[in-house]
Amino acid sequence: MHEAAPVNPWVALAYLVAGICFILALRGLSSPETSRRGNRLGMIGMAIAIVTTLVTHEMASPIELAAAIGIGGAVGWMTARRIAMTAMPQLVAAFHSLVGLAAVLVACAAFLNPGAFGIVGEDGAIFAVSRVEMGLGVAIGAITFSGSVIAFLKLNGNMSGKPIMLPARHLINLGTLVAILGLVGYFTQDQAPWIFWTVTILSFVIGFLLIIPIGGADMPVVVSMLNSYSGWAAAAMGFTLHNSAMIITGALVGSSGAILSYIMCKAMNRSFISVIAGGFGADSGGGGGGGEKIDRPWKRGSAEDAAFLMKQAEQVIIVPGYGMAVAQAQHALREMCDKLKEEGVSVKYAIHPVAGRMPGHMNVLLAEANVPYDEVFELEDINSEFSQTDVAFVIGANDVTNPAAKTDKSSPIYGMPVLDVEKAKTVLFIKRSMGGVGYAGVDNEVFYRDNTMMLLADAKKMVEEIVKALD
Repeated sequence: MHEAAPVNPWVALAYLVAGICFILALRGLSSPETSRRGNRLGMIGMAIAIVTTLVTHEMASPIELAAAIGIGGAVGWMTARRIAMTAMPQLVAAFHSLVGLAAVLVACAAFLNPGAFGIVGEDGAIFAVSRVEMGLGVAIGAITFSGSVIAFLKLNGNMSGKPIMLPARHLINLGTLVAILGLVGYFTQDQAPWIFWTVTILSFVIGFLLIIPIGGADMPVVVSMLNSYSGWAAAAMGFTLHNSAMIITGALVGSSGAILSYIMCKAMNRSFISVIAGGFGADSGGGGGGGEKIDRPWKRGSAEDAAFLMKQAEQVIIVPGYGMAVAQAQHALREMCDKLKEEGVSVKYAIHPVAGRMPGHMNVLLAEANVPYDEVFELEDINSEFSQTDVAFVIGANDVTNPAAKTDKSSPIYGMPVLDVEKAKTVLFIKRSMGGVGYAGVDNEVFYRDNTMMLLADAKKMVEEIVKALD
């Protein structure tokens, strides 16, 4: 065991303030109303942590640091300016991969030059506790990187959203994980290079193996879980670097991501343990498609029909989904709702926890369109109101409104809590065509019900036509 160098009290205080900012940031991000304040606090905390680290540590020259920060800041700024809201899920997955890769690179640097990190004893051996930190850091970081890359490829459409089944995948995954843990333990006794690099390679492989069997419909849970992994990777590297700010930040991200993953699993009726183990989407058939198109009669409506029905209603519940994000229809939707409210119609928004491709996807879009926060309700708060609602207006949400989740035990989404839109007096369902199915690959029985009117068109175009009809 090595003794930690004495910590400057002002440095400790600065990191403490940064940690408090991060905690308050998470608190702020728990609600759309306070999310902007939460983001600002997170930025302030990170700025304090970065400046403190730069001032108190001897690293590269100021010119090199300024160049690195400038390049990174410019890339981040341009990405934020150019990225479409529809691409946010894959952007988040890409960011997670960078965090994981950073953890791997730090661990590799510490292994190759332990003296620079102050983790080597007089005998030239790396401290045993540092080897544990290094081994766990590189393992979690590599898993995060390769898993996030697969998630990115699936979300971006470069790889099929269907689960890719590998023979004996559970046995392979278990064996690989046991080998990684065993080698990390052995690494504490022997710092031979082959052990470290074998752990690194196996961790890259297991990240790939854990995510590739998961179907597209389960991607929101995957994104949340990878977020947790990236936090734990950062925390592990914080120990190696003796940086309390990294430890605090990583632990906050890791624990909050794990809690969010648990909430998402509950919303999708998934097992939390099976998410960590990987391959749960394959077992349930999620994201795969296996669902067949139902050949039944259905009713088609027009923008004028929708405008008339909603204008006569007392209450309309809007159910947004990924189709709204693809069409960027949130601003037109808010305009439509404003006109309905002018006619005395009560308007509410029903948000499913896994609508879209990442946690909070719909909340972000509605907030961008300045939808009042008091009109937005979560599933458990509004589901009971559909039976007393005149019109349920579904815009691009399929799987989260599918009654098969409640009735069909063979369905890949069976057991997932869904929004009970079919209980409304009238269901207006915007969809591009009747030929496609949801991300889970399952057709929706709601399309064919007597109280459903299908509005087949691009979501933004249809909503804009409804706005004109309301005038």
